[in-house]
Amino acid sequence: MRAELDAAGITEPHLRRAYARCRRLNAQHGKTYFLATRMLAPAQRPAIHALYGLARYIDDIVDLPPEGATTADIDASLAEVSDALRHGLTDGESRDPVLAAAVDTIGRYGIDHSLFDDFLTSMRMDLTVERYATRPDLYRYTRGSAEVIGLQVLPVLGTVAPPGEAAPAAAALGLAFQLTNFLRDVAEDFERGRIYLPLDELAASGVDPDRIGWCVRNRRTDPRVIAALRAQIAATRAVYAKAEPGIDQLAEVSRPCVRTAYVLYSEILQRIEDAGYDVFSRRASVGARRKLVVGTAALAQAVWVRRRRPGGWVPPASGEVTAS
Repeated sequence: MRAELDAAGITEPHLRRAYARCRRLNAQHGKTYFLATRMLAPAQRPAIHALYGLARYIDDIVDLPPEGATTADIDASLAEVSDALRHGLTDGESRDPVLAAAVDTIGRYGIDHSLFDDFLTSMRMDLTVERYATRPDLYRYTRGSAEVIGLQVLPVLGTVAPPGEAAPAAAALGLAFQLTNFLRDVAEDFERGRIYLPLDELAASGVDPDRIGWCVRNRRTDPRVIAALRAQIAATRAVYAKAEPGIDQLAEVSRPCVRTAYVLYSEILQRIEDAGYDVFSRRASVGARRKLVVGTAALAQAVWVRRRRPGGWVPPASGEVTAS
């Protein structure tokens, strides 16, 4: 971690501790993302950890509230974090360790502040919205919960095309990852009172919330749910297809990282299929051996790029991103 912070030009002790905390959050909770982050140039990694740490910090307020916390309590906590982030962005610093790293990263890379407003809006939706009638309804939620994540990290990754041209694919990749999570976590989400699959599309296969509840309680699937999940996987693969061309629009040094995440996350869909669409008694995941194979090949590519183009990534100052 010290080498990464040194490479990124992060020298202030408080900030170094803040970034280290975000790195621990990424390593603990975002194992696939953390593996992919290892493919980036050392100077890029702290910023990715900071952005992940902020998203995890806020997401946990909603999904892991203190025992006995009411909706009003959670909403108040979100408002507190929102205010603290806004003040931090105005002041250019924060005493909260996670926010401190995020504020520093946002300033360094010139990341659009409105992306974080959109994220907080979607997190608040989780307090009151439990079902999504249609895909457009769901996509209003995922705009802030998923697409903006891809847009937040884009300045850190750098592009060889104008950022505006790369943005749609970056947003699509964030969406594809979250749609994959929704499919993998159907049972877990239902137990929290939520369904993140469009109800009208489920109904087309004869599935309603009661049918999903039956599958969750009995830890098994049924033919109607299988048909519904098959259709949802097809729709998610179409989003991956929109995102994939964007990888080549990124700075060369960033492509192995993003391609690793793309490959490993998209393969979760195959694991769901291989398990007979049983997302109720097991959690679909890509095995350690497969991760090792993909990760090793990507790391070799990443090292080759960095050696071929030493100094090919320069940490930005005042929001200016330099990509090679």
